[in-house]
Amino acid sequence: MPDFILSPLIWVLLLALLLGILWRRLPRWLASVLLVLELVLVFSMTPAGANLLVHSVESRVPPASTCSQPAPTAIVVLSGGVEGRVQRTDDYSALTRTSLQRLFAAVALWQAHPDAMLVISGGSPHGSVAESEILASLAQRMGVPAGKLRVETRSRTTWANAANLAQAQPALPRRLWLVSSALHLPRASLAFRAFGFKPCAWPSNSVYSPFRASLGYFMPQNSSLAKTDHVIHEWLGRWAYAWRARHMHADDAMSSR
Repeated sequence: MPDFILSPLIWVLLLALLLGILWRRLPRWLASVLLVLELVLVFSMTPAGANLLVHSVESRVPPASTCSQPAPTAIVVLSGGVEGRVQRTDDYSALTRTSLQRLFAAVALWQAHPDAMLVISGGSPHGSVAESEILASLAQRMGVPAGKLRVETRSRTTWANAANLAQAQPALPRRLWLVSSALHLPRASLAFRAFGFKPCAWPSNSVYSPFRASLGYFMPQNSSLAKTDHVIHEWLGRWAYAWRARHMHADDAMSSR
């Protein structure tokens, strides 16, 4: 399904067109429902609405303090994309802001636990150099020894990140740090738990902005639309992963009988 189909902006425009054409023909109750839905969608494109939605996802990330001692001995960081086709592992300018934020957070965590292995997971959506290889090169520039680095280069989705790392050799410990964006961590943690890991969530960054008493906070903005788009993506992805996890465990239970 194309991403634009899930965007609130598309549905705001379609509903506005529908209401403009059929307002006098629609039953009053249906027109009222559609109008309320239109207002809700518009609100979701404001900072007030978008940050409420972001908080509903990011608040699901458990605090790092829930990971009891001893600390995990592996740190897994999930790549966050590149821009364009990359041909060199030192083309750091191609890394997206999300990828950089996740790596910086992972390296800072490794510096606090230098005995841990830093594992970077992520393939290439363009068939060129894997995102994890670029991030690993940058991690070495930041002081992480090559002997403390491992890369996984085939994954193109979060589910594949977990599946491929579950098959890694030598095997990774089941209990590990999982570094990603706060908005992405609930879905990522679900995927890793589905493959038998016990992830300790470590958010690299948050996109949540606290309430501000200003008129602009209640006006639609491009940045707020982008946040809401990402939240919808995470909601649908989490539901899909939960479904896959249930069916995977059901299949395992059947095969073990």
